Amino acid sequence: MKNIIIILIFLAFGLYQWISNKSKNNTNVVQKKETPALSIKRDVSEDIQAAYQAKKREIQVTGSGVVVKLLKDDNQGSRHQKFILRLTSGQTILFAHNIDLAPRINNIARGDRIEFYGQYEWNAQGGVVHWTHKDPKGKHLAGWLKHKGEIYQ
Repeated sequence: MKNIIIILIFLAFGLYQWISNKSKNNTNVVQKKETPALSIKRDVSEDIQAAYQAKKREIQVTGSGVVVKLLKDDNQGSRHQKFILRLTSGQTILFAHNIDLAPRINNIARGDRIEFYGQYEWNAQGGVVHWTHKDPKGKHLAGWLKHKGEIYQ
């Protein structure tokens, strides 16, 4: 009889623990998982400057800059909206935003601030950032551009 009571106490305690953990897990379900780097917490232009100096390729970068030049769309192959941002470090970077896979930023203008998350590729002119969209094949990290509170992905 004593053994049955001990077993029942352990079962009751185990059931209590299971219910307690289950309710804790349910409260966590409502928390949203953020897209990488959706809120920029520090100025990373120095990291991008270091990537440029080291001639790095295929580096995921995040940051923000000011539009200094709008370029014609590249309509050969996949279409890309192109513009140049100046970072706080003074470095300028070309952005090639695939508008076959992501929405175009229609109201972009010189002087606008753009936040970004994408892949940096070195070139002698300062580099280019691309992959500022979701990968339809799911093999590449999803990038984004943020302009006037709107996210383009």
